[in-house]
Amino acid sequence: MRPTLHPRNRHPGRYDFARLTRACPALKAFLIRTPDGATSIDFGDAAAVRTLNRALLAADYGIAHWTLPDGYLCPPIPGRADYLHGLADLLAGSEGGEVPRGPAIRVLDIGVGASCIYPLLGHAEYGWHFVGSEIDATALQAARAIVQANGLGAAIALRQQPARDRLFAGVVRAGERFDLTMCNPPFHASAAQAAAGSRRKWRNLDRAPARGTRQPALNFGGRATELWCPGGEAAFVGRMIEESAEYRTRVRWFSSLVAKSEHRAALHRRLRQAGAQDVREVPMAQGSKQSRFIAWTFLDTAQHEAWRTR
Repeated sequence: MRPTLHPRNRHPGRYDFARLTRACPALKAFLIRTPDGATSIDFGDAAAVRTLNRALLAADYGIAHWTLPDGYLCPPIPGRADYLHGLADLLAGSEGGEVPRGPAIRVLDIGVGASCIYPLLGHAEYGWHFVGSEIDATALQAARAIVQANGLGAAIALRQQPARDRLFAGVVRAGERFDLTMCNPPFHASAAQAAAGSRRKWRNLDRAPARGTRQPALNFGGRATELWCPGGEAAFVGRMIEESAEYRTRVRWFSSLVAKSEHRAALHRRLRQAGAQDVREVPMAQGSKQSRFIAWTFLDTAQHEAWRTR
């Protein structure tokens, strides 16, 4: 059976545009009528997608101020929320089935991005505290502006990652512990592969450019560090697995999104080689898109219990 959105996801059906425009009047300028008579927006219009996100964050998560620099990745909120709900269930498995809430739960978001989306959603839904790391100085500055504008500085800390070849080192401080780490890795292995992926998405939106015209930017955007890295997501997550072993006692559950199903077997093999005690793979879906996140821990049952009671 195909996965569906998580039961706690706030966006299970069509968007209520009347409610969203009340929360964000600017959205009204982007509303269109679909062939079947429904109200929607043009998902090929980057400005419309950014404004929809602004409305969703205001209406459903109490985020009054959210802006995104042009060209940076504009995250689809339902899918991003699903990842957080899945991680909440993972923690609940060690908490007698009850999702732990509040600032005692600390989460590290590797590559927080200009949108700061995971800390915003995770704090709004569960009250968790976040540290977001980022290598792109412009993205980090944009994320800091969002955090400050919404008065969330006590709940969300943002840190510059100084080394391109490290993920945890340089960010995790001495003696610091996290219940969860999460990551939306660069999926593509090259700029050309990222551009091809963008063209496929435009074809799916039925927005192919006219002959002789330049392909417009992808509606959800994305800079180089957000979209691709040498070796793509398999190499990136593989590096994360290798480095995570150095922090085995300081993190309860590590995790990462994995977009491409063909990478699963190799990643599971690397986790076994690294000595992971438990590995979970959680399927996710948004519309026709199928995805998953993979989570692993180096702690045994007794260590998880000691972590919980502590």
